[in-house]
Amino acid sequence: MENRDSLQRFLFEHAAVRGEIVHLDTTWQAVLERREYPPVLRGMLGELMAAAALLAASLKFTGSIILQMQGEGAVKLLVVDCMSDLTMRAMAHWEGEVAGGSLAELLGNGRFVITIDPRDGRKTYQGIVDLAGQSVADALEDYMSRSEQLDTRLWLAADEQQAAGMLLQKMPQDHEADPDAWQRAVHFASTLTRRELLGLPARQIIHRLYHEEDIRVFDPQAVNFHCPCSRERVAGMLRMLGHQEVQAMLQEQDAIEVDCEFCNRHYVFDKVDAEQVFASAVPAEAPQNLH
Repeated sequence: MENRDSLQRFLFEHAAVRGEIVHLDTTWQAVLERREYPPVLRGMLGELMAAAALLAASLKFTGSIILQMQGEGAVKLLVVDCMSDLTMRAMAHWEGEVAGGSLAELLGNGRFVITIDPRDGRKTYQGIVDLAGQSVADALEDYMSRSEQLDTRLWLAADEQQAAGMLLQKMPQDHEADPDAWQRAVHFASTLTRRELLGLPARQIIHRLYHEEDIRVFDPQAVNFHCPCSRERVAGMLRMLGHQEVQAMLQEQDAIEVDCEFCNRHYVFDKVDAEQVFASAVPAEAPQNLH
């Protein structure tokens, strides 16, 4: 039986077209367990999670891709952070009532930010464009067309139980043996219903859409929820603030409290904890006097 939290890659053997299908089940539920979102916002966040997994699967290095949608409407922020190993986390901010509507109506004048962090010393890349289109898929397709110059199509869906997505991408190629393959691939994918995308296993979707094509299907990759926050990371943040700044904060309050907005973990550092943070930053072995 197919793992419901998985990403399935496939490739057209004789054409410059690749595809991916992702299903998020327990990964999506792990996000919903930590905060109750309005239904419309919940759907948008689930779709953005599916999209992040689809894009992260193409990273050629160990690192992460962060998708952010920022706006001035009722929805202020959506963030999905997905590692190249397909561990991911997500959260959103909103104010007041979030009624049904398009992406533009919910976020107002917004922007879409994609950050790619190699985490290996190489330079971080960030692309920023104005939000365009009526949906998460529209916004991503617009971004890929303008920033990456890649023909990309996305189909995304989410409900209270699961999130799913499908990506098709036309790969650069000097000579195409089958120049109509891209149009055929998109045409058949456009017949896929939301119910089928959410409910059918990836291999069944591929067979239903492309049983007359020569398709190579790869082994699926597992997708999981993971938040890398920890007490040690918070301690590192306090060290970056500096001993004097932390002491000033503790003079105004008994303890420094930090909440992770992704997983709702709560960290508390009192005066003793803070002193230990900076004591641990001192080298364990002091230089010895020479005799």
